Amino acid sequence: MLTRYKRLLIGCLCCGITATVLFSSCIGKTKRAGNSDTIALAQAPEFRADSAFAYIEAQCAFGPRVPGSAAHEACGDWIVRQFQSFGAEVSELKTTVTGFDGQPMPCRNIQARMNPEAANRVLITAHWDSRAWADNDPDERQHRTPVAAANDGASGVAVMMEVARLIQQTGLSYGIDFVCFDVEDQGTPDWAETSGDDDGGYWCLGSRYWAEQAYAAGYRARYGVNLDMVGGRGARFAMEGFSRRYAQQIVTVFWQIAHQLGFGDYFVHRESGYVTDDHLPVNQIAHIPCMDIIPHTEGARSSFGDSWHTVSDTPENIDPAVLRAVGQTLVQLLYNDN
Repeated sequence: MLTRYKRLLIGCLCCGITATVLFSSCIGKTKRAGNSDTIALAQAPEFRADSAFAYIEAQCAFGPRVPGSAAHEACGDWIVRQFQSFGAEVSELKTTVTGFDGQPMPCRNIQARMNPEAANRVLITAHWDSRAWADNDPDERQHRTPVAAANDGASGVAVMMEVARLIQQTGLSYGIDFVCFDVEDQGTPDWAETSGDDDGGYWCLGSRYWAEQAYAAGYRARYGVNLDMVGGRGARFAMEGFSRRYAQQIVTVFWQIAHQLGFGDYFVHRESGYVTDDHLPVNQIAHIPCMDIIPHTEGARSSFGDSWHTVSDTPENIDPAVLRAVGQTLVQLLYNDN
């Protein structure tokens, strides 16, 4: 049973990429050292949490990025410019999807390739849209108010941007594909009469479309990491169910690196339930082993944190220490594979 209510690299992105690389090589040059529980850590650049936080504030300054809104369009244009400023080759995969109410909704997936000529590639993803309804807010009067989405949206994009900035400065021997998925967070609201469709409740529509097109085009990556709600205060991250099922090896390596870097208080050795998130279409449709970094916080109003789907999901409730724990672990993972 799913425990969550929410929830191309086409054309130029796929040119020259025809070989499938086995996931067994996902840890690349990562080596065990000393004993079987220790990984030799390569030299890696420092992830700047203040820089990532600034990217969160910049996204939120546009207002809620609800698909079809002026804020959504303007922020999308800004995301494109930002990745281009980091030297990425940017393209977009657009379509129109149908929401829970049967109405059409524009969908704009933004893709940024670093080191585009490399056939050896890793996929890093996050969603960038804001939920149109704060239907988990303790004040029922707010349930139809759009969410600012500082954590549930902007934080994952911000971490990707800071990683892209570091890669531009220091370089990697292989290619990274950053994808900002759209229309992840427009699933059936709690107040709606319908319970949603039979295939995910209208969550993750952008990543579903992306995965279908990526698979049809023959795109492959050795593994993927999806970032969702990676900056909330009090966040703790457990090993999500679908991540364990499809990408156990990279989950194990990521958690070990986090503990060696001193982030064991954030990445707890505990299993969580199965979460419907953007990594699911990547795994099941595109067949790329992909893990999900998503909070499982005990003692909060939601396991995703107190601000989840509320009007309190604002930059004031972002913790730079959480951003640093996630971002530095991801950077170390990527540079260990260099």
